[in-house]
Amino acid sequence: MLKEFREFALKGNVVDMAVGIIIGGAFGTIVSSLVADVLMPPIGMALGGVDFSGLMLVLKEGTTTPGPYATAAAAKAAGAVTINIGLFINAVISFVIVAFALFLVIKGMNTARKQAPAPPPGPTPDQQLLMEIRDLLARRG
Repeated sequence: MLKEFREFALKGNVVDMAVGIIIGGAFGTIVSSLVADVLMPPIGMALGGVDFSGLMLVLKEGTTTPGPYATAAAAKAAGAVTINIGLFINAVISFVIVAFALFLVIKGMNTARKQAPAPPPGPTPDQQLLMEIRDLLARRG
């Protein structure tokens, strides 16, 4: 059983999958930073200074500190119950960017896999012989 597991774990597919998962995790971190630190600040500024990460709906005030709360983390620390709309918007934008990037990668792989169709195979030796016989008979007759 240990031998079978070793063979499975060392197959190229498993190693490729592990590398993909590690790179995907790193890519997710980069995309999260892109959304939170690069895209959302100008969008928030264009919408009148809205900070999307702090956009939330307070359902119940905190037990230790009353609102308003600057961030979702501050509301959570105060024990407030909130719907974090801004964090959800950030997550949706991150998902769209990751999905689009994966779409481009898959599209590139599919394009690379497409090859020109193979030329049709030539005649078999039997067909070649029959063609020669046909040509000889046509010259005689």
